[in-house]
Amino acid sequence: MNAYIVGNPKWTKGLLLLIEIMRSTEMVETLKWGAPHYTLYGKNVVGIAAFKNHFALWFHQGAFLSDPNRLLINAQEGKTKGLRQIRFTDSKQINKRVLAKYVREAIANEKAGLSIKPSKSRQSVMPAELKQALQANSVLESAFQSLTPGRQNEYAEYIHEAKRIETKMKRLEKIIPMVLNGVGLNDQYR
Repeated sequence: MNAYIVGNPKWTKGLLLLIEIMRSTEMVETLKWGAPHYTLYGKNVVGIAAFKNHFALWFHQGAFLSDPNRLLINAQEGKTKGLRQIRFTDSKQINKRVLAKYVREAIANEKAGLSIKPSKSRQSVMPAELKQALQANSVLESAFQSLTPGRQNEYAEYIHEAKRIETKMKRLEKIIPMVLNGVGLNDQYR
């Protein structure tokens, strides 16, 4: 955790306060995606993150929280289902008693088994650029087919989301060595 705090000097005081609150609970402190996370029964409950313009407390099943103080934000409206965050731009904004209530409720919700499950039926559209590249290179196609369906979807969405053809082609060039090496687009964050 010290490396995370040292790497974010702008938010040191606030991050330390949030960590202090988390350490006062029964949750297990761990490092996930390069940031402090707090788990219960091996499940992510709360995470702490620092960004350029703010730092935040993330509730992995925050959609179930009552939010009496109206602090919770859905970071990506329409995309994010359960995750909610409370953002801070100054350590003075941290009210330990209020945050402790949110954290206790998140722990109670985890103990009760409340969770939003990701839908399994998500099927990506295969972009024409990727389809053509796979048809033109049998080794690449074989490597792509050997990836898990989730990794295949990550690559398809990555290319599909680009608006310009130039961007799609740059992304395709980027992923070809990764596919051939059998790694997923987002493996470095897992």
